[in-house]
Amino acid sequence: MFSAKKKAAQSEFWIAADQVVISAKSGFYAKLEETLESFGFAAKVRALCAPAYDKSGVGRPGIDPVIYLKMIMVGFFEDLPSERAIAARCADSMSIRAFLKYELNEKTPEHSSFTVIRQRLGLQVYERIFTLTLQALQEHGLLRGKNLGIDSSVIEANASLRALVHRNTEEQYWDYVKRLAAENGVDPEDAAAVRKFDRHRPGKGSNQEWENPHDPDAKIGRTKDGATDMIYKPEAVVDLDTGAIVQAQVHPGDQADHKEMATRVLEAQQNINQAAGEELDVLTVKTVTSDKGYYAVNELQALQQEDIRTVIADPIDNRRLDKLEPDQKKVVQAARRSVKSTSGKNLLRRRGMHIERSFAHILDCGGMRRTTLRGWKNLNKRFKLAAAFYNLSQLMRKLFGIGTPKQLAAGGRLLFLQFTYLLAVIAGIVRRYTSARTRISFATHETLPIHAAVAN
Repeated sequence: MFSAKKKAAQSEFWIAADQVVISAKSGFYAKLEETLESFGFAAKVRALCAPAYDKSGVGRPGIDPVIYLKMIMVGFFEDLPSERAIAARCADSMSIRAFLKYELNEKTPEHSSFTVIRQRLGLQVYERIFTLTLQALQEHGLLRGKNLGIDSSVIEANASLRALVHRNTEEQYWDYVKRLAAENGVDPEDAAAVRKFDRHRPGKGSNQEWENPHDPDAKIGRTKDGATDMIYKPEAVVDLDTGAIVQAQVHPGDQADHKEMATRVLEAQQNINQAAGEELDVLTVKTVTSDKGYYAVNELQALQQEDIRTVIADPIDNRRLDKLEPDQKKVVQAARRSVKSTSGKNLLRRRGMHIERSFAHILDCGGMRRTTLRGWKNLNKRFKLAAAFYNLSQLMRKLFGIGTPKQLAAGGRLLFLQFTYLLAVIAGIVRRYTSARTRISFATHETLPIHAAVAN
């Protein structure tokens, strides 16, 4: 039998610390803390952020930057899109409080402090924090730096198309369309006629004419599902041998993928060299793999001049080689051979596996598909942290076999199902054995002893 739990008439005013129910030490955040301590994350972060803080000791003490980064980690692993939700989750969970090293009587930082810390720390500090995780991967053999893949995705900006204003006249979009419709003989009060006029008007969504006053860096473009919205383009350069992200940055939504692609690959090479403790001009990259959006003859030529093999398919099937310069012709032919080769096809498969997986973890499962921040600089900082935490999950998978809280929960359910299945198999064997002994006893007209029957 069971009984419903009744609510106490009056809650306890005091409770002893040893009577507080705490979570098990084998939880996800306990393992995450162990991973961070394995490469001295806290001490290195404090050393990087120290120049941004006042050393006079006057005024209220600032929040530890390690606490700030840990709270952003919680948002990444818990799929929390907003800083307000992150702060609420950290204040509510006892296991996360233990991860942040906050006692039950201490108040965790509020979401407004995230903005202050983010503005205080420059972009270079975030890049160095990203390099810290690469160094940890290098120590455990999870960074090769030979075969790289590059790709971009879409982030929906925290801006609306309805708030667009014209760059020259500063008119709202709908007011501007009504004025053009009136100039072309269309009744501006007839909403259906104005929408029809706007539908067939060429160049109506030009980023050169329109901007969002709340987020001028956001651009008009296509989202992941094909709709038109204000977007940014996150880009990741991934080690195709291990899946580690070696370069992460956000670009404007209207920027072409292939623009300065060779420069970004060489920047990723510098990150690899910093993680490995090598000179910045050392070249370890052998191949670069991407989709057709990154195909540009001049960019491929710049990479091949560095003896880097390019595995990028040509978007033009019937490209006229006779109209190219001799050097460009060699570049196009070399790229075609790489795409058709067996090793090239293998690299293309790994590109789809590792890069798409990283975007799925960061954007779809890390709360960044639709951002709550505004401005290119803020998004770039957050995306670099998300890429660093993704690398951290790769390290946890190497050390403990789990990389996310969901994976830990799934492992527990799998263990429970396996244990239940084992009990069912044992019960079935015992049942069949007991039935066989009973049939033998009836056939021989023997009566089994009580202790034998109990044993069966």
